[in-house]
Amino acid sequence: MTKADLIEEVSRAIEMNRKDSEIIVETIFENIVNALRSADKIEIRGFGSFRTRQRKSRVGRNPKTGERVDVPPKKVPYFKPSKELKDLINAGKSSANLGAA
Repeated sequence: MTKADLIEEVSRAIEMNRKDSEIIVETIFENIVNALRSADKIEIRGFGSFRTRQRKSRVGRNPKTGERVDVPPKKVPYFKPSKELKDLINAGKSSANLGAA
């Protein structure tokens, strides 16, 4: 699903014009990004939580030349799904498929 698809679904679900739905979706995304920038945790009950994790600096390699490259420390976004979301995703699977690799 793309952002455009999500906007269309919101528009259809609440019977609102597409432009207003786009404002709603954009506002939600902007607030999530702003909270993550501030190192806040976002928790949406029944869906999951967003937070940032700190990655340490490390030495990497340029894949083309093999040359060593210093990679600086950085924050990366992280999403942890809720148990309810995991259960909803796996609801259609039989117990025989759960242990299959």
